[in-house]
Amino acid sequence: MPGFEIFGDEERKEVQDVLGTGVLFRYGFDAARNGHWKARTFEEELASRLGATHCHLCSSGTAALSIALAACGVGAGDEVIIPAFTFVATVEAILMAGAIPVFAEIDETLCLDPAAIAARLTHRTKAVMVVHMCGAMARIDEIKSLCDQKGVLLIEDTCQSVGAAFNGKALGTFGLMGCYSFDPVKTITCGEGGAVVTDDSKRYSRAHAFADHGHDHIGNDRGAEDHPLLGYNYRISELNAAVGLAQLRKLDAILDTQRKNKAAIKGAMRAFSKVSFRCLPDEAGDSATFLSFMLADEDSARRTAQALDQAGVDGCFYWYANNWHYLRQWHHLKQMKVAARLPIQIYDQQPDFAKVDLPRSDAIMARTICMQIKLAWSPSDVQERIARIEQVLKKI
Repeated sequence: MPGFEIFGDEERKEVQDVLGTGVLFRYGFDAARNGHWKARTFEEELASRLGATHCHLCSSGTAALSIALAACGVGAGDEVIIPAFTFVATVEAILMAGAIPVFAEIDETLCLDPAAIAARLTHRTKAVMVVHMCGAMARIDEIKSLCDQKGVLLIEDTCQSVGAAFNGKALGTFGLMGCYSFDPVKTITCGEGGAVVTDDSKRYSRAHAFADHGHDHIGNDRGAEDHPLLGYNYRISELNAAVGLAQLRKLDAILDTQRKNKAAIKGAMRAFSKVSFRCLPDEAGDSATFLSFMLADEDSARRTAQALDQAGVDGCFYWYANNWHYLRQWHHLKQMKVAARLPIQIYDQQPDFAKVDLPRSDAIMARTICMQIKLAWSPSDVQERIARIEQVLKKI
């Protein structure tokens, strides 16, 4: 990852198709399009690739999360259980829906611990939003079983894990809705873009309408379309969809390259007993965008991350100190610094996010380093990287 490493003639051709028609809007202008429907084609091909019945392409992964929440009826006062290790957009989408994010512990998958979810369920729990972090899966079978048993909606934030699977089934297709991101640094990119998938026709219709000011998209006369519900503008442009369509057609090749590069590096690192690896419930289904590994303690992890950087091993993230991906550094959330008052801020029992205590998550994240796996590495680049990593690990 990311997909921009392999931009080529395929992306240029799809974009030129759009520019040649002059139709950048994803709806209407049928005659002028000359048969080019990039967003619609992307949706059809992604749904087929994932084994989902329906797909709707939208403007970002964040938009996808908001669309999924709305389509599932999650709103004011509802609780949604999430992990503390995620991109901040997961939290933002829940807050903007008027719902309450409830943080639960992760386990060594770096995703939600099923037992921790069970411990956080209340009568106000409407949904669990499981986040498949850094290219690989949560214990999604156990989490789905728990949600089904408790009558709680399951939504998958698969923004970082397109192409990953568990036991042959695509991540994002276990829950009622799955969400994906195609931003500039994702496995495949639209520049900016996202998608929701579902097998539920009613939820799909609501999602499609909600993402376009409530339009029902029935017929080919946009002015005559009805508005079954209120919505927002989360539309993607045909230009962004065109880039993503070319990228989607490269997904299998991308996964093959990532898995080969990751396997070589991970194989070399296995020789070092002080290093352990992230738990993967299905290693064959890993999209291999990251190699996540643990050291003995926080001090060792911090020193190793710094040493790797100094040795020229770029793309190693120490998320525990990261401003965007772990609750510990989200001071704006803890202080509820917002542009305008949110519904959550008028509740009688407003949660205090500054008091969230997740000692197990802290202990795991403090020891963890995630190494990005790139597409553009040559075999010699991989071997040079391995040599530099070995030099660092020998000194631990």
